[in-house]
Order: sequence, then structure tokens, then C-alpha cells
Amino acid sequence: MPHNTATLFPPATFETPAVSQELFREAMSLLGAPVVLVTTDGPAGRQGLTVSAISSVSDTPPTVLVCLNRSNRSHQAFLKNGVIGISVLSPTHHDLARVFASRSVEPDEKFAQGDWVLGETGSALLSDALVTLDCEIDAIHSAGTHDVLFCAVKSISTSANAEHGLAWFSRDFHHLPVKRA
Repeated sequence: MPHNTATLFPPATFETPAVSQELFREAMSLLGAPVVLVTTDGPAGRQGLTVSAISSVSDTPPTVLVCLNRSNRSHQAFLKNGVIGISVLSPTHHDLARVFASRSVEPDEKFAQGDWVLGETGSALLSDALVTLDCEIDAIHSAGTHDVLFCAVKSISTSANAEHGLAWFSRDFHHLPVKRA
């Protein structure tokens, strides 16, 4: 079960920020990021959404972080299930990324699209993703409106024939060539 470090480091109280929310969002739109689907399944049900707030943390042990807004309808399912599947997308998944980003599409409708396999943790992983990471949530830290989930990677699968990755930059999708050795 993940532990919440917010008890060790309580969230800061917010005063009027020196930087406006609009300016911050505009600045962050110019920070390129991967486009991934994050999914969970378990006692709290199957949920998934598109995120770009993901990063490597450590290779010993293999750990990534994912940021989730606490107001997102799927947030509690991720915490209660304690597992997370991460599917790194290619340009062929552009439409699927939009479906998983939509607040008006129900989880069953989201998972009706794409070809899904179950990881060892029970999370759904997109079978033709560039990379999939099957993870357990190891720790949670609250920051502002989001929780940062530190995820222990239990297994990885990569695509041998990937030609392009999908990135989010300047509020739009962009194709990135995959360089092979």
C-alpha cells in the first residue's frame, strides 16, 4: 500500500501567487512532454486518462512519477487500486489520446477502443504502445492541486518497430522520430 508523504510535508497554504495561473500554464505549454495513457484496475474499478506529467525518477530501483489532479474523477481509483499501467503513445494513438483525455467519455467507452492486455499488476496496457510500464504505487506526495505518484516499475515491454513517438508541445500533438542504433 502506498504511503502518503503529505503527513511529513503538509501542503503549503496558498496566498496570492506572484505568477498568474494563466502565465504559468502558457509557460508549461512550451515544455515538451511525452503523451501517455495511465490506467488502473482493481477493487475501485477500471479507470484511465491521458497525461503528460510523467518522468523517470531512478533506475535503482526502476521508478517513475506520474502527476494526477485530485479533482479528476479517476483519482481515487488509482489510489485505492494501488497499481498503474503506463502506455507511451505513438502518432497512431492520436485519437485514443483524445478519447482518454475527454471528461465526457465513460471508462467503458475508453477501453472499448484499442487492444488491451493485462499486466502482472492487473492494470490494462495498450498492446501496441511504444513502451508499457506496469507499476505499483509506492509513495504519494501532495503538491498544490495534484498528487505525485511514485511508481515502482514491475515490468516493461517495448515495441520493436516503433518509428515515431507522440509529444505534447504548444497545446498540440507532435511526432518525434525514433532513432535506432
